Amino acid sequence: MSIITRGLPLRGIVRTPILGVRSAHFDSNAFVQRLEKSGIPRKQADVLVAALTDVINESMDNLARGLVRREEAENTKYTQKVDFAKLKSEIQLLERNDFLLMRTENERLMADIEKLKQRLREEITRTTAGVRLDLNLEKGRIRDESSVHALKIKEVDTRIESEIAGVRTSIQTAKFNVLQYLVGVATGAGALLLAYLRMFK
Repeated sequence: MSIITRGLPLRGIVRTPILGVRSAHFDSNAFVQRLEKSGIPRKQADVLVAALTDVINESMDNLARGLVRREEAENTKYTQKVDFAKLKSEIQLLERNDFLLMRTENERLMADIEKLKQRLREEITRTTAGVRLDLNLEKGRIRDESSVHALKIKEVDTRIESEIAGVRTSIQTAKFNVLQYLVGVATGAGALLLAYLRMFK
């Protein structure tokens, strides 16, 4: 321990064994003389040395009370080793249990994910089949409607051709009737002309 007073280092040592028996090795007279030589009065030097002695003794007492016997230290060390080994074992067991739990949880999650994938594939397959069926039905309906429209168009064409044929027949009949009428008129006119000529002969 070092104390500096007015630039002069002063040293005093008090040794106290562990068993509590105080053994002082501190030359207080020499220290007082050194203080006097540095300009400190005798009375102040005595007070300073007494206070310093009390502080050192109190510090050594506290240190002695805080010391532990070697046997107790060994026992404490052994107990700490046992506790540390036990704690290490418990930590390893917990880590192993956590690892197993984590692996089980991971396997469960992977199984759930696989089930979800399977369900998704089935849903996609079912949806695709439904869409294809709807498309096929729509194509069939369109083909049926196209067939119906084609049949209706053919019927209309047939009807139109029939109407045209009927109109042609009517025209031919009308022409024939007109021709007959003209022939009749010409014949009658010729007969009247011949009769008229005979009357004036």
